[in-house]
Amino acid sequence: MGMINSLNWTDVMISIYASIEKARTMGKKAALCIITDSKGSAPQKQSAKMIVYEDGSIEGTVGGGRLEMLAIKDAQEAIKTSKPAKRVYDLAKDLDMSCGGVTEIYIEPILPDLKLYIFGSGHVGQAVARYAPDFDFHVTLFDDRKIEIPVNTNHNVNLNYIGKDCTDSIEDIIFDTSTFIMIATHTHATDEKLLSICAKKPSAYIGMIGSTKKISQARKRLTEQHILTEKELNRIDMPIGISFNAVSPQEIAVSILAKMIDVKNTMTA
Repeated sequence: MGMINSLNWTDVMISIYASIEKARTMGKKAALCIITDSKGSAPQKQSAKMIVYEDGSIEGTVGGGRLEMLAIKDAQEAIKTSKPAKRVYDLAKDLDMSCGGVTEIYIEPILPDLKLYIFGSGHVGQAVARYAPDFDFHVTLFDDRKIEIPVNTNHNVNLNYIGKDCTDSIEDIIFDTSTFIMIATHTHATDEKLLSICAKKPSAYIGMIGSTKKISQARKRLTEQHILTEKELNRIDMPIGISFNAVSPQEIAVSILAKMIDVKNTMTA
């Protein structure tokens, strides 16, 4: 019987870790609660784990009852702030639970993967794709041209290349509040088409490359044709990146990544 219980508990732990990875990949907001200390009579012992999702649903348990209800509430607050927390619950004094005891729970927000979609594998797009994984971005590069990407995708788990039409690819990818978008294809028409679609998707950041003239013309067409509103256009970074005297594709890529890093770190500040 003890062996069966042990195997079942192991299965639960494996399931929780799989759910953490799934939440990160799917951009689902959640927090992991771990009992780090337990004294006296408590419903669960040290190392018990529970995942709490943004809507209050859970996987696993830290003991049930009022303790679990309060842990869920505190986990939802950690999800909102993106900051870890340690909580100590006196089961008799604070929660009026007859079992008594003291339980300490560490709450760790599960931060979604930072997805960077780069539409266009020109010189700047390739340079951004090369550097971005070093800053924890999971990069997907889209382009239907037969271009040899100068990044070894076999040895870089944070980079993926999709060799098909950019606009066709949009229906197959996930957009959420941890999504970063860079638009830099080889035609203005494709850039505008992508912009018109992506601006209506959830995202942390959208930027489009282009000259001042290109940006001005794009804004005019998109508003006059009632494709995007001024509010939707104003949240788009165009021309993309932080403004400084960048000339080469690599220097322009640095300006773009600097902007994305600023947005990324502001999200978790």
